[in-house]
Amino acid sequence: MKTKNRNILNDLADKILSKRKTHYCTSLLKKEAIQYLNSLIDFLFPHFSSKVYYTKEDVICKLHLLERDLIQLIQLLNCLAPSNIEEIADTIISKLPYIHDMLWADAEFIYKGDPAAESIDEVILAYPGFMAIVIFRIAHELYKVKVPIIPRILTEHAHQITGIDIHPGASIDSPFFIDHGTGIVIGETSIIGKNVKLYQGVTLGALSVDKNLAQIKRHPTIEDDVVIYSQAVILGGNTIIGNNSIIGGNSWITHSIPPNSIVNNKSEVRVRKTYEFENTIDFII
Repeated sequence: MKTKNRNILNDLADKILSKRKTHYCTSLLKKEAIQYLNSLIDFLFPHFSSKVYYTKEDVICKLHLLERDLIQLIQLLNCLAPSNIEEIADTIISKLPYIHDMLWADAEFIYKGDPAAESIDEVILAYPGFMAIVIFRIAHELYKVKVPIIPRILTEHAHQITGIDIHPGASIDSPFFIDHGTGIVIGETSIIGKNVKLYQGVTLGALSVDKNLAQIKRHPTIEDDVVIYSQAVILGGNTIIGNNSIIGGNSWITHSIPPNSIVNNKSEVRVRKTYEFENTIDFII
C-alpha cells in the first residue's frame, strides 16, 4: 500500500473509531424496535397472531412479557436511555387498554366511512391507512414519555410500508380515518380532533422549517368532523380548520377557516372548438 493511501486510511480508521465511541445505537436497535412493534400488534389484533389465548391468565402473562421486552428494547439506547426505564415500561403497558379501544374505534370509523370496505377485518388486515394509525398510536405513547429515537423508528417504518408519514409527536384524537393514504404528511405539532377524514396526498405542514422553531407549534389544528380531500396542503401553527368543514382537493391553505366552511379549488373549464388543440396538452405516450 502506498504511503499516501496508508495515511488516508489511517485517518479514516481514527474517525470511524471516534464515532463509535460517541454514538452507541446500532442496527440492532432498529431491528428490535420493529420486532417489538410487531409483537405488540400481534397482541392487540388476532388478525396478525398465530398465538391463541385461552384464559385471562394467558393474556396477563403476555402483558408481563411485553413489559419485560420493552425494558430490554429501551436499554438498547445505551447512554441515550432514560433513567426511569421500568417506570416508562409500566406506563406504556398501562396505556394498552386505551390504545386498544382507540384503534378498534378507528377501524370501525374507517369501515363505516368507506363504501368499498366489506368488513372491519378487511380494514385491519388490508388498509395501509389503518396500519399507519396503529403504528402512530403506539409510537405516540412512547414519544409522550420522552423515549428517544424509538418512536421515530416506528413511524418511519410505517412510512416505508404504507407511504404515510405521521410524526409521533402529532396529537390525533379517535376515531380517525385515512383513505388510500399514499403521500399523506402530518407534522410533529399537528393537532387533529375526532371524526376527521384525510385522503391521499394531504399535507399538514409548517410555513417555516427553521431549527429555532423546534419547540413551538408549527403545524395546523384540525377540529372535529373535518374532511380533507386529496392533495390539499394546510400550513402553519396558527392555522385552524374549524369543525365540520370540508377542504376540497388541491387546496392551499395558510390561514384559519371558520367552522362549517367549504373550501373549493375551482377548475377553469373552456369548451374548445372542433379540432382545436393546444400545444401545452398535445403529447403522445
